[in-house]
Amino acid sequence: MIEYVENACVIDDDPISVFGLKKTIKEIKFCKEIIVYENGYEAINGLKDLLNTNGNIPPIIFLDLNMPIMDGWDFLEDFVKIPEENRKNVRIYIVSSSVDPRDLIKAKSYSAVNNFFVKPVTTIDLQKVIDEISE
Repeated sequence: MIEYVENACVIDDDPISVFGLKKTIKEIKFCKEIIVYENGYEAINGLKDLLNTNGNIPPIIFLDLNMPIMDGWDFLEDFVKIPEENRKNVRIYIVSSSVDPRDLIKAKSYSAVNNFFVKPVTTIDLQKVIDEISE
């Protein structure tokens, strides 16, 4: 089976959530490589480094909202400052344990955010991502 994308990025400080998401991603052969960052600060710097070395940010980012150092909202604020041509093909999926409707409304206010999944991410959620990138 062919992977849907070359690589994906997970930004989450919870090792259990990361483990579960990686397992689900591998289960359906979603991508070859999974890059994990533990907070938004690590992620924004890591993605900028990737841009400088190979010119590409992973096309799919799974972003947790509640993290230490720099949370998901702060990450989004910095991410949208990356030049449009470097991030235009990147889809961000919020992955959160929050069921606060205000988080969903705020997430929808970012054009870079494609969808919002409540943890844990299931194969059905990943199928939605696959359907979106296959359009």
